[in-house]
Amino acid sequence: MGIQPKTTLLIVRHGETVWNVEDRYQGHGDSPLTATGRAQARAVGRRLRDMDVQGLVASDLGRTRETAALIAEATRHPVEVDPRLRERHYGVLEGLTVETIRRCHPAVLARLQANDPDYAIPEGESHRQHYRRNVDCIEELTAARAGAVVALVAHGGVLDSVFRYVARLPLEQPRCFVVPNASLSAVSLGTFYGTTRWVIETWGEVGHLAGIGRHDGL
Repeated sequence: MGIQPKTTLLIVRHGETVWNVEDRYQGHGDSPLTATGRAQARAVGRRLRDMDVQGLVASDLGRTRETAALIAEATRHPVEVDPRLRERHYGVLEGLTVETIRRCHPAVLARLQANDPDYAIPEGESHRQHYRRNVDCIEELTAARAGAVVALVAHGGVLDSVFRYVARLPLEQPRCFVVPNASLSAVSLGTFYGTTRWVIETWGEVGHLAGIGRHDGL
């Protein structure tokens, strides 16, 4: 029986942002990290410094690049960027609070909450388009770095894509987990239970954030 070299992705959600605290949809829009978010990112860096990480890849959006730069201060890895790791594009909803969306875009919100994976938000993208973009990146990265441990700095929606991909959940199923800012999740591709498969090793871990304030945002 062949043994698949184990490839591990350590996926970090970006640190807390101003828009997280204000409960605003971010998507491709952006908001800087708060002081708490910067402290969270440094705490992740200290955690990853003690792990056997061979690479650090981030979404190209500002909040992930800022988080990754603070992590890199501890790990000393160069930060690679890949736009396929961006959050879903929320189009006309970006920068708005949930309350404003209910008032100004009730039909869009209703369609979004119906979990139709092919519904494209006006001026944005569909869940399926976002998922496919994320998965293309994950598959290419794991094929190119077989046997490595790679840290990714991404978004809550990207973690949703990874969870569905690994667990083979349909896109229509509502999200069934939370991923706090600066949490650490680990998924691996290798030989488990006698066959080659993806497994979730840990999800949404926040032990490294002890003593640091936390706001789970949307």
